[in-house]
Amino acid sequence: MPSFDVVSEVDLQEVNNAVDQANRELSTRYDFRGVSASFERQGAEVKLTAQADIQLDQMLDILREKLIKRGIDPMVMEAGDIQPSGKLLHQTVIMRQGIESMLAKKMVKLIKDKKLKVQAAIQGEQLRVTGKKRDDLQLVMAELKAGEFGIPLQYQNFRD
Repeated sequence: MPSFDVVSEVDLQEVNNAVDQANRELSTRYDFRGVSASFERQGAEVKLTAQADIQLDQMLDILREKLIKRGIDPMVMEAGDIQPSGKLLHQTVIMRQGIESMLAKKMVKLIKDKKLKVQAAIQGEQLRVTGKKRDDLQLVMAELKAGEFGIPLQYQNFRD
């Protein structure tokens, strides 16, 4: 039976490249001259360090722009609270990966409400959709693309 998986993944190597480009841009920008500001990637998190909160906002925009240029949807970014540490301010941006269980249940409900002859099953942080006809699966893909879930979705392992 034809099936496919719905996932939400981020290429961490591309995030690393975007962080490197953002650091390079910080070193060349006039408004960041003489300021101790930097981006640092640790796993799926990016730590922003600056001296003022307006600089953190500008750095967040720089990071968002670099992620878009690297082909990463900026919806994966989840900015944390600003935390003071001496004269510096820190902000952690988490790159969300995987589909949370509540969101997966919402997707399954959307699929079942369309009354298509497909089955949707939650498997960890992904969703597996199976059906007898390829056309039904393509309709499910179109419905999921049209739905606003707040995360970017990718469709993998399409099998006949």
